[in-house]
Amino acid sequence: MPIRTDSFFNCKFYTNTIIRYNIWMPRRSLFFIASIIAFFGFIFFSFLVHKNLFVHLDFNETVRLQDHISRRFDSPFSFLSDIGKFEIMSIILVSIFLVTKRWKAGIIAGVLFVGFHLIEIFGKFFVHHPPPPQFMLRTQQIIQFPEFTVRSVNSYPSGHAGRTMFVSIILLTLLWQSRKFGFIPKVILSGLIGGFYLAMVVSRVYLGEHWLSDVIGGSILGGALGLFTCAFLDTKTSHASEKAAKKGLFPKYKIEVKRVE
Repeated sequence: MPIRTDSFFNCKFYTNTIIRYNIWMPRRSLFFIASIIAFFGFIFFSFLVHKNLFVHLDFNETVRLQDHISRRFDSPFSFLSDIGKFEIMSIILVSIFLVTKRWKAGIIAGVLFVGFHLIEIFGKFFVHHPPPPQFMLRTQQIIQFPEFTVRSVNSYPSGHAGRTMFVSIILLTLLWQSRKFGFIPKVILSGLIGGFYLAMVVSRVYLGEHWLSDVIGGSILGGALGLFTCAFLDTKTSHASEKAAKKGLFPKYKIEVKRVE
């Protein structure tokens, strides 16, 4: 039977065969790279915010949301903002890792969650970006409890948006790694998680708590730290694949040859 050599993959196979390529994706490396890119993107975006390049866009978008959304949403959005506070999101984050028992990733997530708030404090003291004026504020106090707050004359970045993005990325990664759900339930749950994040971002701008650039910056920062955490959420299968692929930065190919009778 004739044999053909593929010099690129350095292998031989019969011409009357079916070739199937299995891509081993080095997900940990990709998560690391994506998190680094996002973090430097946050630094660059923060520089642009500090230079007041988004002042008109911020004001116009806040006015647009407040003009087109009914005041009946003041209470629901205020309740949603309460969920995004440090205390509630901390409980949600701890619960995620208690249920999944990903202890290593949980420790890393906790450290990065604290790190996020340290960067938030730094940003609100050193990036000149005053919050929306008092007449735009529509927040109602729904849940009463002691809270962790960062008080300064600036509003960049948004802690609510960053925390929500951080937790959402972790939830989405765990969801799509899980074998307990089929494709359709995963899509539905992903939509709910994405909808929760989007509603949180809209609520912060609509309520006059933050400008659009605040929530974008917070989301980029939360996304960067969330992606870094996800590098330690790989399942046993993906760990085995990475080991087989020798932890390369690019996809490795496994060729399975099946003879056609």
